[in-house]
Amino acid sequence: MSDKKTALVTGANKGLGYEIAAGLGARGYRVAVGARDEARGETAVKMLHAAGVDAFAVPLDVTSDRSVSEAAELTERQGGRLDVLVNNAGISGETGPGWIQDPTTLDLDVVRTVVDTNVYGVIRVTNALLPLLRRSASPRIVNISSSVGSVTWQADPNIDVGPVMAAYSPTKSYLNAITLHYARQFAGTDILINAACPGLVATDFTGHQGRPAQQAAATAIRLATLPDGGPTGSFFNDDGVIPW
Repeated sequence: MSDKKTALVTGANKGLGYEIAAGLGARGYRVAVGARDEARGETAVKMLHAAGVDAFAVPLDVTSDRSVSEAAELTERQGGRLDVLVNNAGISGETGPGWIQDPTTLDLDVVRTVVDTNVYGVIRVTNALLPLLRRSASPRIVNISSSVGSVTWQADPNIDVGPVMAAYSPTKSYLNAITLHYARQFAGTDILINAACPGLVATDFTGHQGRPAQQAAATAIRLATLPDGGPTGSFFNDDGVIPW
């Protein structure tokens, strides 16, 4: 088993996930680049290698039990344990102009698809990798959420959380809730788990509106590298704690 810490980031072949992987790699982590498209994952690994990052590709479709199981096996063969898991992979289920998702006309197939990736995918990956995380002296889990997942903010008419997104936003609320339950289950252990809001990030996901992905990755990287005794079961953005 290597002394070098290993971090796995899902959806890491581009955008926010790539910048989180790059940031962790720059801090000395060996990075497992989770990507549904194997070729794109390999391309991202080559880019990370060129930047001096120790990285390897992990084909990973978070909606597939078999793919997740194989990813866990590959990660174990690469180092025997996992120190950091960043659940970054996610989809919007965008169905209309301006990202509007009208709850009165929602296609339930779209809802199921978004939930399967944004929520079930996180549970599937986390549970499959828990045995490897438990082998770490300081395991960290970061779930990439969004301010639209804050029910408190959604319910406040004085806070602008963007358009009605009745498929996407509730999946982030669900993700926040499951993060809390994991934290309760991990109480008394060394595992710290938190949710991170990167803000509006200029990637394919947002039509390249928002701030640079490298800047947006900062909160996730901070939570992935928390010292022992750090916070757990909380929801953060750059400014601090966000209300659930």
